[in-house]
Amino acid sequence: MSFSWEFFWPQFLQACMETFWTVLGSLICGTIIGLPLGIILVITRPGHIKENRIVFNILNAIVNIVRSVPFIILLIAIIPFTRFVTGTSIGIGAAIVPLSVFLGPYLARLIENSLLEVDHGVLEAAYAMGATKYQIVTKFIIPEVIPSLILSFTTGTISLIGSTAAAGAVGAGGLGDLAITYGYQRFVTEAIVITVILLLIIVQVIQSVGNTLSRSVRRKRG
Repeated sequence: MSFSWEFFWPQFLQACMETFWTVLGSLICGTIIGLPLGIILVITRPGHIKENRIVFNILNAIVNIVRSVPFIILLIAIIPFTRFVTGTSIGIGAAIVPLSVFLGPYLARLIENSLLEVDHGVLEAAYAMGATKYQIVTKFIIPEVIPSLILSFTTGTISLIGSTAAAGAVGAGGLGDLAITYGYQRFVTEAIVITVILLLIIVQVIQSVGNTLSRSVRRKRG
């Protein structure tokens, strides 16, 4: 099948915008889920500032279960929930729901690992100064690990981009859908090559920006 650049480029640009808005929306929603979840996993674990074994064990189990399910299966499994939330199972809005459900626990685990890097000496110093538990989290724990959190969000964003491509397999639009439509169904190799190259560039840019921001924050703190 012949490949028409004139016909392909408008769809390619539209797919790029769909991927951008899908990633942005999912990242915002996933952060809303993952950040508090990660914090709760840390402060409720045994021996921490607000120990609660029941809450910790329940949330820890939920995170492990969701993270163990491959995204493509999760996407299909929660289609009824997606339809309930958005009224449809295709398009950008419908893609954001499963992507957020996938990203939230993933980010939570990354954030948890970052927050656990805080030395207990910092917590003891906060207690000595009379800080409340809320202040310990917001004024001591989180500021202490901002460089690590930046890298965690960088990793989460890159993983999210890969998942948006998979979401294209079920009509979510974006670059994944474009690659499947042209590269797989119509055997247009150029579409796959262009999509892969663009995704590689995007990933490299995001990783470089994340690394640069993390180093910059570390230098300022040093």
